[in-house]
Amino acid sequence: MSVIRQLSLVKGDERFIFRYTTGQEAQVIDAFASLAGNTGSDFDWFDAAVLSYQMGRRLETELDQIAT
Repeated sequence: MSVIRQLSLVKGDERFIFRYTTGQEAQVIDAFASLAGNTGSDFDWFDAAVLSYQMGRRLETELDQIAT
């Protein structure tokens, strides 16, 4: 069963919201990289790193719950 996930970042007046289903984490990280590499975007590599870290922590927590 796929679960819809969401990561969001508020930066100044902008909001970046990423919605995805479980199993699409690699594509979301690719989207972070594409957006961070776009010089016309205020989303930068630090933002990509923060959201990637949050995604990893969520996955780690879920795996810990499955293991116990």
